[in-house]
Amino acid sequence: MTIVITGATGHLGRQVVEQLLARGVDPSTIVAGGRNEEALGMLASHGVRTARVDYADATTLDTAFAGADKILLISGNEVGQRSVQHKAVIDAARRVDAPLVYTSAPKASTSALVLAPEHKATEGLLEGSGLTYTVLRNNWYTENYDDTIRQAASTGAILTSAGDGSVASATRRDYAEAAAVVLLSDEYTGEILELGGDEPWTMEELAATVSDVAGNHVTVNQVSTDEHIAALKGFGLDEGTAGFVAAIDANIADGLLAESDGSLSRTIGRPTTPLKQYVSELLGK
Repeated sequence: MTIVITGATGHLGRQVVEQLLARGVDPSTIVAGGRNEEALGMLASHGVRTARVDYADATTLDTAFAGADKILLISGNEVGQRSVQHKAVIDAARRVDAPLVYTSAPKASTSALVLAPEHKATEGLLEGSGLTYTVLRNNWYTENYDDTIRQAASTGAILTSAGDGSVASATRRDYAEAAAVVLLSDEYTGEILELGGDEPWTMEELAATVSDVAGNHVTVNQVSTDEHIAALKGFGLDEGTAGFVAAIDANIADGLLAESDGSLSRTIGRPTTPLKQYVSELLGK
């Protein structure tokens, strides 16, 4: 069986390849696709086949997908372009009639999450594609808070407009392991899996965790969305990025990233990575 991983040069994609190899998959049956030539070279050193994959270039998709038995479509990172790019991948998958696994967003079809519309559109394309597919609705990545955690350990403060909202985050390794499990099984065909961490946490709980691990007191500075945007712009972020970060916090405050039904831990057969463990590893404690 040939498995094609798109976005394999990204953080999540590389870990999916690693998880497949860890499960004893023959490297020659894995095609790692991406645009970063250096990263592709590193993947090739593990024995996997590599291919240049550009979601905006159908020729690269057709070349990479030739002979594919399963395809993992890792969502693109160009906000505003995802729907068009994902359609190109789905169309290419249709040309080889290969089952497709897609990494989406939590409750993409109904959520007011700022990132949901493009994922909802992609899921709609899958529904009408005639393909066999599985949707992995990944909640937030704990790694998204790497800078926040490091800064909190250094400055003793976390700036947020998320209020008392919770985040059911998990690590990329957790999500990558789930993707590998799904790619290697037909059990999940046709399913939409809502994946998230076992223990949702608030910003206050994040601060307490960093305090415990780093050994210094961390406070949470709760501000309004407008104040948050202004502060982020003051830190050097452009208006669009500042607005996006604050919008995510507003979504968290509204509870849009809080839910987890245990599907991720059931899929990978173990508990998801605890927040304290991740913070300890990140800070080297």
